[in-house]
Amino acid sequence: MNPIAASALTLSLLAGEVYATENPRVTVTPNGSQPSARGPAEWFTGTVRVDAPFKGTDEARISGATVTFEPGARTAWHTHPLGQTLIVTSGAGFVQEWGQPVREIRPGDTVWIAPGAKHWHGATPTTAMSHIAIAEVLDGKVVDWMEQVGDEQYPKTE
Repeated sequence: MNPIAASALTLSLLAGEVYATENPRVTVTPNGSQPSARGPAEWFTGTVRVDAPFKGTDEARISGATVTFEPGARTAWHTHPLGQTLIVTSGAGFVQEWGQPVREIRPGDTVWIAPGAKHWHGATPTTAMSHIAIAEVLDGKVVDWMEQVGDEQYPKTE
């Protein structure tokens, strides 16, 4: 773009002009425009809130949400056909792969869970935890839910 056109575009944008197209390819979902949802009891133990789930168009395979676990809350055991990424944003939590030790997770941690790995994640007994969860859809499925994490499996201390 030549410098004069770039300057005119910059001035137009600074003046608050909005340029519309017939078929926009960028969508903005305003904060607060989607209601929070409670995590279903068949998939979670305790109080869990799911906010602003996101999904691309029909061609896209990405799916995700911000999930907040109150102290002691956790997912049931589950797997993801194409894996899952968790980005811890606040609090303190746990993640565990079946047959492996429980691991503590904290803000700034990124957790990769391999495809098909049976696992659970959630808050510690005394501290809430939030994370962004991202997974891909395969054949219409993003997760396979299994049995609840029993109290005997859940760590009693941080």
